[in-house]
Amino acid sequence: MKLLSVNLGSARQVPYTSQPEGLTGIDKRPADGPVRVAAPGPKGTGASGLAGDAVCHLRHHGGDDQAVYAYAREDLDAWERELGRSLANGCFGENLTTDGLDVSGALIGERWRIGSEVVLEVTSGRIPCNTFQGHLGERGWVRRFTQKGATGAYLRVIEPGEIRAGDPVEIVHRPDHGVTAAMQFRAVTTERELLPRLLAAGEALHSETLAQAREYVARHEA
Repeated sequence: MKLLSVNLGSARQVPYTSQPEGLTGIDKRPADGPVRVAAPGPKGTGASGLAGDAVCHLRHHGGDDQAVYAYAREDLDAWERELGRSLANGCFGENLTTDGLDVSGALIGERWRIGSEVVLEVTSGRIPCNTFQGHLGERGWVRRFTQKGATGAYLRVIEPGEIRAGDPVEIVHRPDHGVTAAMQFRAVTTERELLPRLLAAGEALHSETLAQAREYVARHEA
């Protein structure tokens, strides 16, 4: 398992986002050298966990629970075959493009060591938005991405440091609860009856998902 690329985005003005001033950092490109990774701070004030990576709408993006976004090259390859077009590393807005790692099947709370310094922890899957659809230029993309469920994973920073393309990725902790990023994604999108099962992942869950799951249980299982 290894890191194929570390991808960074600059703020660009585009016509397909509703964000203030039409800015987005979703168009990410592979970095040439090492990139510093650190916890960015709480959502709403903290941006990306990667130095030099733009996050333009802090209400929905960035923050400690979404510090880094990873997507598997294998899933990009599958989309290439389905869409009939090439998809470069970073084109899904992912910070990390991986090889040999089941990113969507990663467990919430699973920890990855990347290179010799950085440790990241899986928190959730990625929810597609209209900016993502506009960036790819595929009609019905939000629906298609949701139906496929190859969501990738958001991660928080446990140990900061530098990473670069080619670094090995090692799973150093794997919980036994069975709650994956893909399950979390389905629970908050199309299968809300799964929300109670997410509680097995505890505080490792993205804080917003944890609150949703607790609220669902309080309302439906009291």
